[in-house]
Amino acid sequence: MSSTIKKRPVSPRQKMINLMYVLLLAMLALNVSSDVLKGFRLVGDSLQRTTINADKENRDIYDDFAAQMKLNPEKIKPWYDKALSVRQMSDSLYNFAEQMKWAIAREADGAEGKPDALKNQEDLEAASHVMLAPVNGKGKRLFEGINAYRNFILQFITDQRQHAIISSDLSTVVPKNDNTLLGKNWQQYMFEDMPAVAAITMLSKLQSDIRKAENQVLHTLRANIDLKDIRVNELNAYVAAERTTLMPGEIFNSKIFMAAVDTTQRPQIFVNGRQISSSGSYSFTAGAPGEYSFSGYILMPNATGEIIRRNFTQKYNIIAPPSGATVAADLMNVLYAGFNNPVSVSASGISDDKVHLSMKGGSLTAQGKGKYIARPAAVGQDVTFTVTGEVNGKQTTMGSYTFKVRRLPDPTAYLALGDTRFKGGRLTKAAILGVGGLNAAIDDGLLDIEFRVQSFECVFAGRMGELRVERSAGSRFSDNQRELMRQLRNGSRFYIRGVVAVGPDGTTRTLPQALEVIIN
Repeated sequence: MSSTIKKRPVSPRQKMINLMYVLLLAMLALNVSSDVLKGFRLVGDSLQRTTINADKENRDIYDDFAAQMKLNPEKIKPWYDKALSVRQMSDSLYNFAEQMKWAIAREADGAEGKPDALKNQEDLEAASHVMLAPVNGKGKRLFEGINAYRNFILQFITDQRQHAIISSDLSTVVPKNDNTLLGKNWQQYMFEDMPAVAAITMLSKLQSDIRKAENQVLHTLRANIDLKDIRVNELNAYVAAERTTLMPGEIFNSKIFMAAVDTTQRPQIFVNGRQISSSGSYSFTAGAPGEYSFSGYILMPNATGEIIRRNFTQKYNIIAPPSGATVAADLMNVLYAGFNNPVSVSASGISDDKVHLSMKGGSLTAQGKGKYIARPAAVGQDVTFTVTGEVNGKQTTMGSYTFKVRRLPDPTAYLALGDTRFKGGRLTKAAILGVGGLNAAIDDGLLDIEFRVQSFECVFAGRMGELRVERSAGSRFSDNQRELMRQLRNGSRFYIRGVVAVGPDGTTRTLPQALEVIIN
């Protein structure tokens, strides 16, 4: 026997209570959101005050530099020039962050929007549009600017604790947590679906971090001017030779000077990034013949405890013993995998036809008169050359030489205009329509290596701001791409991106940079 469960009717009073409960939950959610937005405003105001104070202190230090420059320009100028370069780099990134704050505010509130008087604080689209929009999004430029600024600033910081703080404040590493497992890059992690007020606050924090980093560098530079003396208790005479080994007929050059030292306070000495004894004794075993140098720096506290840094470089020369041999890569100090690297070999006192070269880790082809073509097998696998020579009718091993093997660098896309390689900028419509297609090559002044373009895409902006992407399945422009080029008017632009090219080493590369063409 089946039974039927009847729903109990809900009274009008109960319906009203249920509705009021739902309304109360919605109001609570709105209050939480409002409190969060208010918190961002308070943090932003605090950051602005901190930044203003840091900026004032920085200006005072720049004024101090300028005053010292007038008193002793010969001594102060190197440090003053460094301070000016720090100010230029800091202002550049600071001002770009300020432009982004205004852009987000105007995207959220319209043409009259202001970062410090934001109305639509909860807008989730403004920051994403400004920072992440295809082609015109500024997030990647900000990411690259922060990285360049951090690397530039850290070269002036000698204190390890401050070095770590600045590295952390200006880090662009995406935290490894559940929210980033989908492969978001830094700019997506920072600005995607971010309320406008939160994005502006993060940019204000970046500005604050810039001024703090700038302040730390200025203090370090000012300490290095020696405005505060280091006390010394001993004078010694030294000879610094430009080269310690010469051949007959060569000129010996050196500097003879007197140096003051403090025997009660030993400095920290670093050579090639490694700390050595404070006595300054440094020795090593000589390698292959040639001219070399080593460099480093000395850290020394002054009377107030500030660390002063002085850099140094020392040249030295290694000559080949009688009948010694040398192997040299003609284009560079390393070899590239999958590429025909020219190599030369010679041995003093032995004619070229009596000198032979063998190679481990790749293939070697003789070209005559001590010239070879070396083709390493794999990236990261060192190759070793062994030189043998005929001395008094006997084959003698003259030495072995090891070279690092690297991957060919990425090429740069370009349009061939006669003998000119166009890599972006203004171009007439007739010129672009006269180009058959796209090329790519490594062109860095040392290497000139062509790659074969397999595909690319062109991005055009329509009159209403929409983007149209047309892809080419080869190196030549497609009919659709050419038709859209013909429709472009003066001052309009399009982008060539997503270039896929294959190099002589057989590897396929997708080039990260885009080529911008502005119709002139």
